[in-house]
Amino acid sequence: MTSPDLPAELRAALNARLEGLSRSDAAGRAAVISQTYREGGGSSTIRTETDALAYALARMPATYAAVAASLNALTEIRPDLAPARLLDVGAGPGTVTWAAAEAFTSLRDFTLLDANGALRTLAEELFHGSIRLHDASYQLGEARALLDKAEPADLVVASYMIGELGDAERGALADALWSKTSDTLLVVEPGTPAGYARIIALRARLIAAGAHVVAPCPHDSGCPLVAPDWCHFSQRLQRSRAHKQLKGADVPFEDERFAYVALSRARVENRPSRVLAQPDVGKVEIAAKLCTPEGVSVARIPRRARAEYASARRWRWGDAVSRRPGLRRDP
Repeated sequence: MTSPDLPAELRAALNARLEGLSRSDAAGRAAVISQTYREGGGSSTIRTETDALAYALARMPATYAAVAASLNALTEIRPDLAPARLLDVGAGPGTVTWAAAEAFTSLRDFTLLDANGALRTLAEELFHGSIRLHDASYQLGEARALLDKAEPADLVVASYMIGELGDAERGALADALWSKTSDTLLVVEPGTPAGYARIIALRARLIAAGAHVVAPCPHDSGCPLVAPDWCHFSQRLQRSRAHKQLKGADVPFEDERFAYVALSRARVENRPSRVLAQPDVGKVEIAAKLCTPEGVSVARIPRRARAEYASARRWRWGDAVSRRPGLRRDP
């Protein structure tokens, strides 16, 4: 399992670039950039080296944690997955590439695509001292145009980027991403109702094109959740001192909410159910909201079923769990 915390090699590279940087200036720029993203804007406000570094320090840890959690869910279902080539679309400072390199020792070829020059410069500086990533290819330009020329990859990832596009552009990009996927496509978005809606639209479009869901869903059917409910998950990560300073935060950790879908060209059999919220552990029973192949239900595991109860006490939001016969489920 890949840790949600930035790898030591990346932390050291970021810390080296902090020397001589005004923390107050960086915090101010990080706040502006974060506000732009929350309002649906993109990376256009990131123009300088300071902007790029402020963004990386403020957002890279949380984005990395969400991608690492999504990759962990993918590899739990597909333990045999061993991609050799990564295509990181909307790569920003290279967050996905770092997480994928940690998750898959099999990766040998790393290609990144993004339109932001400041983020590419930072990514290449961060890669410089890395044994595995110093030869990564980072191509600058619009994603659609670059995808047309890109070679297919075993693993294609688009993280926190489709929200920057309009509906028509998102559909065209989804098709382009899938056309370059020789095995698995992973798309990660913020864990908001809007982020979930984008994931669901892409999921439905690509299932119609022949894709199969690996995670988080245990089926290829339409999402059974009904508004105002939405499918999303949470990953806790530790904050460094610099991270806390830029965020203006005192709490030593952060919980990143995210939505994701992993799609494969091959059908995955016997996919496990998924825990959709933190289970309610009571004295009499544990109640856990699950997405199952048959739809959403609440599994109720009585305390008297000692082995099942002990197992269910370890369930966490986002976990894949086997369906145990004989346990009561409410629709």
